[in-house]
Amino acid sequence: MKKVILGTILMLAISISFVSCRESADKAKSAAEQAGEAMEKAGDDIKEAGDKAMDKAKEAGDSMKEIGEDAANKAKEAGEEMKEAGNKALDKAEETGENIKEGAEKAANDVKDAANKAAGEVEKAVN
Repeated sequence: MKKVILGTILMLAISISFVSCRESADKAKSAAEQAGEAMEKAGDDIKEAGDKAMDKAKEAGDSMKEIGEDAANKAKEAGEEMKEAGNKALDKAEETGENIKEGAEKAANDVKDAANKAAGEVEKAVN
């Protein structure tokens, strides 16, 4: 009878041990599956964050391109305005030069006429 009781106790201990190992294996398998799912989710999150970062970088690049184009257009407009102002100044200088020339010619003619008149009066006075 002793052997039967000891055999039963031994069988009970072995069966508990197998059940306990099986539960541990199931828990380990479940933990591994959860870890895999978490890693997959983290990978998806990283990919999504990378995609968002690329989109933001592209938007920033597009904005910089637009700013550069605007700056180039403004510089071109400023250059055209400066050219136009230069042409106006040149026209005014030419006009002023013409006015000075006309004034000098008039003054020369006035001096010539005055000299001729004075010479005529001197000639009359001498005769």
